Amino acid sequence: MGQEDSQAYSRRFILILVTIATFLNPFTGSAINLALPAIGGEFSADAATLAWISSAYLLSSVIFLLPAGRLGDSRGRVTVFMIGIVVYTAGSLLTIFTPTIGLLLLFRFLQGMGGAMIYANSVALITHLYPPGERGYAIGLNTTAVYAGLSLGPFLGGALTQFLGWRSIFIVTALLAVPVLFYAGKFPAFLNERQRERFDVPGLVLSSALIFCLFLGLASATTAAGAILLAASLLLGAAFFRVERRQPSPLLPVSLLEKNRVFAASNAAALINYSATFAVAFLLSLYLQYIRGYEPVAAGTLLLVQPIIQVFVAPVAGRLADRVQPGHVASVGMGLSAVALLGFSMLGETTPIAVILALLVLLGVGLGLFSSPNTTAIMGCVEKQFFGSASAMVAMMRSLGMMLSMGAVLVVFAVIMGSTTVTPAIFPEFLTSVRLIFLAFAVLSGFGVILSLRRNRC
Repeated sequence: MGQEDSQAYSRRFILILVTIATFLNPFTGSAINLALPAIGGEFSADAATLAWISSAYLLSSVIFLLPAGRLGDSRGRVTVFMIGIVVYTAGSLLTIFTPTIGLLLLFRFLQGMGGAMIYANSVALITHLYPPGERGYAIGLNTTAVYAGLSLGPFLGGALTQFLGWRSIFIVTALLAVPVLFYAGKFPAFLNERQRERFDVPGLVLSSALIFCLFLGLASATTAAGAILLAASLLLGAAFFRVERRQPSPLLPVSLLEKNRVFAASNAAALINYSATFAVAFLLSLYLQYIRGYEPVAAGTLLLVQPIIQVFVAPVAGRLADRVQPGHVASVGMGLSAVALLGFSMLGETTPIAVILALLVLLGVGLGLFSSPNTTAIMGCVEKQFFGSASAMVAMMRSLGMMLSMGAVLVVFAVIMGSTTVTPAIFPEFLTSVRLIFLAFAVLSGFGVILSLRRNRC
């Protein structure tokens, strides 16, 4: 074999390791959705508290993504990536033995820290490895890992919960991290280059306070305290942006957002996409189990349809993004997602399962067409020295969108259902909440299509 073949093998091997790590979070997140009723029963938790099991992870991810991206650029992307694997695995192991719902939320927060280190650097590593002509396909395969995690998560999560208990989900997560840790030394040295820039401590403090206030404000938006927190988040946001413009090595790449229209519009499109679609699995898992009376395994099997479709569509979309304008492909995907979300806003107690399946297929195609082309558009518009920041921004928009998606669910649940446990007596209110949330998500996606179509070439 020649040197070129050896290099190609090395790249494929590194891509596999990064892809395994990328698989961890979506698998755990989608699997635990099917375990929420069991967790609620064990800890006597209400619907709002159950939503925090996902939200605690997302909150932590959003806080630490930008810092993890900057640390990757300045201290070495492989180093930060591997520390993330260790932290994520530690959070999983601790969760297995948690005795209370409070500790469960704390350990999910710890997992979010590790996940931020992984996701802030994974796309940067792939972008550094693959040239533009092959990058879309590599990013598409990495995106496929996300959808594979979403595919296997509901089915295995339902089966594990039903037969071995919900804690077994985190045993599987810890085991999946072992091969990545074992082959840590296989990453080539050039992927761990360091720039030795000063870390933006003021930016970290301001961004953390901003995100805490924003999310807690959303979760309690119907109260006076919530209004105060949201107002504080606006003030902190203005202060953060002002400080970042003056920093030589800012957490937030302000110059890219101001001068690169494709970078800014593509990140905004990603934020809208994840804000509108992340809570779908959470809502449908509750709908299928509470309203339709499905067992966890049955509900998980039905929800398997959407991510399976995404697994097949994402690599094709990645190859397509190497040949045509990726923004156009992403716009079509978001449009299909908007139609599917509108369909879900009409769910009733007797909606045919065939209709639900068709909507899941449509949403799977839409998300598959959007994600990897949109990421390719973002990474293709920045220079090498900004790969870490751009990768962190991609992950930041995803996690911030997920956080906002769950925040919207918390607000609607609190307004319509209150803090009571989901019982047959409040099923009508629960169903009204689900419909309203899906309708709002459909409208948001429609706006995202318009924004996505207006981006230009770099």
